[in-house]
Amino acid sequence: MELPSFVLDRDFSAPPERVFQAWTDPALFARWYGPGAQTTILNQDIRTGGSCQIEMRWGGRAQYQHLDYHDVTAPTRLVFVVVTCDANWTPAAPPHAPDWPTHLLTDISFAATAHGTQLHLTWTPHAANAAQIAMFRGAMATLGRGWGAGFDLLDAILAERVT
Repeated sequence: MELPSFVLDRDFSAPPERVFQAWTDPALFARWYGPGAQTTILNQDIRTGGSCQIEMRWGGRAQYQHLDYHDVTAPTRLVFVVVTCDANWTPAAPPHAPDWPTHLLTDISFAATAHGTQLHLTWTPHAANAAQIAMFRGAMATLGRGWGAGFDLLDAILAERVT
């Protein structure tokens, strides 16, 4: 079965080093990742073979993610698997979406442009069953909203850090 992939390209008015830093500095990452949530980055070890844990809280709800880094090549590439977890950090679908893939391969490239950085993101179910793949495929048309809201926050953060 061919896996669906969500693809998003976004231009940022900052060099790749700064955009990459916004993905790897826990204080910056927590400000834009999980828009609308209070995001806490725990145990961050960003290197090939490293990992981190993310806790997001909003409206009395919580979501937990574990990131397993497969390729960290500063400032041009990040590849990691996002693992959705329960409060004990055990892989589990969110209660509101029981067929959501618990593992998503995230592949991001950061390319220098004349005006800053073009970010290319690919998000693909990883080790998913047929129901998870079907749910992801059905949600692809709306995935850009969440990523877009986070990237709007990232734009604002990068604008604050003009040097």
